[in-house]
Amino acid sequence: MKQLICPISDQRVNEHVTRLNALFAILLVVLAFVLNLSLLLVFLVADFFIRAYTKMKYSPISYLSHTLANALSLEVRLIDKAPKIFAARLGFLMSAFILVLFILNIQLASMIVAGILIFFAGLEFLFGICVGCFIYTYLILPFYKR
Repeated sequence: MKQLICPISDQRVNEHVTRLNALFAILLVVLAFVLNLSLLLVFLVADFFIRAYTKMKYSPISYLSHTLANALSLEVRLIDKAPKIFAARLGFLMSAFILVLFILNIQLASMIVAGILIFFAGLEFLFGICVGCFIYTYLILPFYKR
């Protein structure tokens, strides 16, 4: 199997915070569908945007995750930030797509995309598996090698 190649940077983030971010993303998507509240999806899109495209230190979800990690006294395990930024960009695109489908009342499609996002976030939360690295390696990187 080909070795995964993730984007790299000199910045680091706490792995526990990123995994808690994934948990909160799952909870927001599920609650949005259960409560039929598009506002929760708007919040998630905005949060992913902040994490993916701004220099702000914390988005609302990452601030909550950071606070919870500190309250639970979880050890700080620093990991590369670049793959998490790439994953946040994917999360932004997927959650924006879910929001549009949700607002247009295209239920099956919105639930399928939401299920994929939940699956990806679940892998991150439960196992620390960054699907963004797979996507980067097999779908993005080949275009840069040309």
